[in-house]
Amino acid sequence: MVEINGSRLEARLDQFAAIGATPKGGVNRQALTEGDRHARRLLTKLALARGFDVFQDQVANLFIRRRGRYDDLPPLMMGSHLDSQPTGGRFDGALGTLSAFEVLESLEDASVETERPIMAVSWTNEEGCRFAPGCMGSMAFSRGSIPGEWYEKTGSDGALFANELKSTIESLPEAPVRALGFPIYAYVEVHIEQGPSLEAEGIPVGVVTGIQGTRWLDIAVKGQTAHAGTTGLAYRRDPLGALTAALAQLYHNIMPSDPDARFTVGRISASPGSVNAIPDEVMCTVDIRHPQPERLDEIEKEVISAITYTADLQHCDVDISRTFEMPPCTFNQNLQEVIIAAAGQLDLEWKGMLSGAFHDALFVNRVAPACMIFVPCHKGLSHNEAEYVDSLHALAGCRLLADTATRLAAYGL
Repeated sequence: MVEINGSRLEARLDQFAAIGATPKGGVNRQALTEGDRHARRLLTKLALARGFDVFQDQVANLFIRRRGRYDDLPPLMMGSHLDSQPTGGRFDGALGTLSAFEVLESLEDASVETERPIMAVSWTNEEGCRFAPGCMGSMAFSRGSIPGEWYEKTGSDGALFANELKSTIESLPEAPVRALGFPIYAYVEVHIEQGPSLEAEGIPVGVVTGIQGTRWLDIAVKGQTAHAGTTGLAYRRDPLGALTAALAQLYHNIMPSDPDARFTVGRISASPGSVNAIPDEVMCTVDIRHPQPERLDEIEKEVISAITYTADLQHCDVDISRTFEMPPCTFNQNLQEVIIAAAGQLDLEWKGMLSGAFHDALFVNRVAPACMIFVPCHKGLSHNEAEYVDSLHALAGCRLLADTATRLAAYGL
């Protein structure tokens, strides 16, 4: 069993948290910014000092490779991301990336020779807050190409993606650029849960069975502007009344009747936005999630039906479009069993769980067996400067990753 250096892992987390540190203890290290480049340079420096091979690909994914006895075998890969939200936490992504690097260092410390090479990766732009979509790096890796339209994307700060990608790659001349995509044996990612269940149940690790599917809808309900004081109920075409009646019904029905369902209205706006005028048009976004694709279909139909019905009652028109779809995924069962066996060996209590958020592992799962390990975060807070992971939980996740990696390298799936 490989011994993890918990003090080193904690120090590394502190070291990277200082890059883009915010006054409230969080991190602002958005993708392809100078802060992101600083973190990539630091990780590369640490890797080269240990004698590991370092390279990047055409979307700036950063790979650190420790050689194996049979070095031409497809590598076992571990990792996550280093970019953050504008007011993000210091563990989201960084914990998984630095845990993967700690496993490589611990193997090196112990002079363990693995059958196949083992790699750590930091994926580009997992968060998607500066440039959409998120998970660009893992998505491009799984496709083997960068979608052409990405190059023309403008970031939240007005920067052009193509320029920022080029500058990021060029800022790391020590890491040669290779083509996108290559065969990998398996992929394991440690991540904070980003929810409260592990902490609430006192369980140190979760074995993630899959990631629920997601659909986003843009909804516009169009009525007629009229005077708020002089227009009686019979004469109103009120799009806000129609929309709120439908949303009240959907909030009452969808999640209370199905514990696996998620229904969220993230944005809502009314125009012309006058205090004394009935709106002419109301727009909102809807985010629906479920692990079963057929249930996603049902929920989407329920949303469309409810809004169309209440809009008809108000003599309003409706325009609904699906703007994003992410199918659910199930992680490799054999890989889950390897992680569970490792947890038993380490005497770590665990629970199987579904991820409510999508991660890089979802895309890697399309080209190789993949799985995730969750660790608790305090009060379930994430994408928040107050995000916190106890050092014992961080160590438990890293130890489980190390034991899983050595099992996979020795015995396989």
